[in-house]
Amino acid sequence: MSVTRMALVQACDALLQPERFRDYGPNGLQVEGRGQIRKIVSGVTASLALIEAAIEEGADALFVHHGLFWRNQPSPVTGWMKQRLQRLLSNDLNLLAYHLPLDAHPQWGNNAQLGARLGWVSTQCFGEQDLGLLGAAANGQAYARVDDLAQHVAQVLGRVPTVAPGDGRPLQRLAWCTGGAQSYFEAAIAAGADVFLTGEISEPQAHLARETGVAFIACGHHATERYGAPAVAAEIARQLGLTHTFIDIDNPA
Repeated sequence: MSVTRMALVQACDALLQPERFRDYGPNGLQVEGRGQIRKIVSGVTASLALIEAAIEEGADALFVHHGLFWRNQPSPVTGWMKQRLQRLLSNDLNLLAYHLPLDAHPQWGNNAQLGARLGWVSTQCFGEQDLGLLGAAANGQAYARVDDLAQHVAQVLGRVPTVAPGDGRPLQRLAWCTGGAQSYFEAAIAAGADVFLTGEISEPQAHLARETGVAFIACGHHATERYGAPAVAAEIARQLGLTHTFIDIDNPA
C-alpha cells in the first residue's frame, strides 16, 4: 500500500500539531522527494550515516527529530550540508523533521516515551511551552538514594549518566525533559522536584544542585531522544498502512 507525500505530511501534522510551538527551525517536510510513500525510516538525526542507511533500506521518507535546518544557521549549501542534501535529492528521498512537537506529544513524544521506559508517570507539565514533565515512579515508591536512580537510568539507557547529587534526600518528585534541556532545571526546582533528568549538563547546573539540594542527572542528548521518532513514525505507519523501520545511528553525546 502507498499514500501520497501530502497525506503523510498531513497525518504527521495532525498528530504532532507543530503550529502550537515556537521552535528553532521548520517542522514538517524539509526536503521534498518522491510523491508516493510506501516505507518510512525513522531516526534521531538527519546525519549522512542515517540518510545512507535509509537509502539502503529502500525508504521513501525519512522521519527524524533533528532535521537539517535551524535558526541562525549559515545558508550556503557546502560541505556536510551539500553531502546530505545531495544524497536526499539524488535518491528522491523525503525528509520530515519535527523538533519540539515530537518532544511534547503526550503519548508518542520523547518525554512520554522516556518516562514510560523508566517506569515513571507524569502528573503535570512545567517549563517553557510546558515541555518538561513532573511526576513519580509508577509504583509510588521513592528512590532512597540518587545512586539508585542513576543505576536504574544506566540500565535502561545503556550508558552511565553524569550526576550532581543534591543533598541526599529521597527522590519522590521526578522531573524530566529530554535532550538539551538543562536550562529547565530552575523551573523543575520551582515546581518542587527532588531530581531533574535531561540529556545534557552545563556548568551552572552543578552549582544549583549543591545550593538547592535538588539532584541533576544528565544521561546524554541522543540517549534520551531515541524513542519519540520511532514511536511517532510507527503510529503514522499504522494509521496509513505503511511499512516502518527505525535505524539508530549511535552517538556518544
